[in-house]
Amino acid sequence: MRWLCSAILSVLLFVLPAPQAAEGIDVSHYQGNVNWKKVAKSGNVKFVYVKATEGASLSDDRYKENVKEARAAGLLVGSYHLYSPRTTAYDQMRNIRSVVRKKDQDLKFVLDIEEKHTRNLYMKRVDKLLELIENEYGAKPIIYTNEHVYRNYFSGPKYKKYQFFIANYRCKPRIEYTLWQYTECGTVDGIKGRVDKIRFHKNSNIDDIKL
Repeated sequence: MRWLCSAILSVLLFVLPAPQAAEGIDVSHYQGNVNWKKVAKSGNVKFVYVKATEGASLSDDRYKENVKEARAAGLLVGSYHLYSPRTTAYDQMRNIRSVVRKKDQDLKFVLDIEEKHTRNLYMKRVDKLLELIENEYGAKPIIYTNEHVYRNYFSGPKYKKYQFFIANYRCKPRIEYTLWQYTECGTVDGIKGRVDKIRFHKNSNIDDIKL
């Protein structure tokens, strides 16, 4: 019978689909009132990045609620800041520090660099903000952007020690990355409307982005 059990197990392993890898989402006030318990029970969503701040003074009005409720539902939570080239790194860091508490963070901080800002990106300012965030939260921030911005500004040896979170809605990124925002039109139980969804590179996992 032992050989029969082994044969049955082999057949089951061949027929049954492989378990889905953990995925994540990122949210802001645009998602409105999120039912985080439903999100946590919806399937393979295991982590969330929540918009915290933007520039020198803006903060997302649902940030604190989203962080508190997502963590209470059992999801791992991280925060992100939308970089602005129109103000100093120090002013942006003061804004981040006033909103994002280290004790509430499960994941490494994300600095969001949008292509619309690259006409005058001011890389010295970006570098200083990366340094200030690392000093505040104890880990190098993950840089979110797209492949075009990466190739123009971040592909040199200076940024090899950083992890990248790449947005590409057509295909897998063709550069080295840890996180891939693969759609802006995802659906998840507990969220009305569309939401950005995130996958790991095949050689990365949740441990790679934990604080």
